[in-house]
Amino acid sequence: MITVHKAADGKLKQHVSNGRNEIYSDEPESVGGDDQGFAPHDLLDAALGSCTALTVTMVARRKQMPLTDVRVEVSHDSADGVYRMHRQIELVGALSDEQKTYLLGIANKCPVHKTLSGKIEIDTALKA
Repeated sequence: MITVHKAADGKLKQHVSNGRNEIYSDEPESVGGDDQGFAPHDLLDAALGSCTALTVTMVARRKQMPLTDVRVEVSHDSADGVYRMHRQIELVGALSDEQKTYLLGIANKCPVHKTLSGKIEIDTALKA
């Protein structure tokens, strides 16, 4: 479970925790924050990027491919009510073209990609 609450410092800064790990979310100064953490949309982009890198790395290891690193860049834009994520993947290592093509296909199978590509429902309730 993820918990979020106002951080002790900052105007909008939020403390984000899963019980074992913590990060901070904030907004840029241009919209009233202190820019002391990831903006919420950056966290969404980071989820896709990190899931992609982890999934590709795990599959390459299982298949004993000579992958030494996966570098993922995710950016986004929004227009006409559509949020578009742009992902660029760099596969580092002595991989054949066939292995690169295979691993690129695996990127689309990461759990976060599947979630974001499917239907998402959000149930919101006031906690007692």
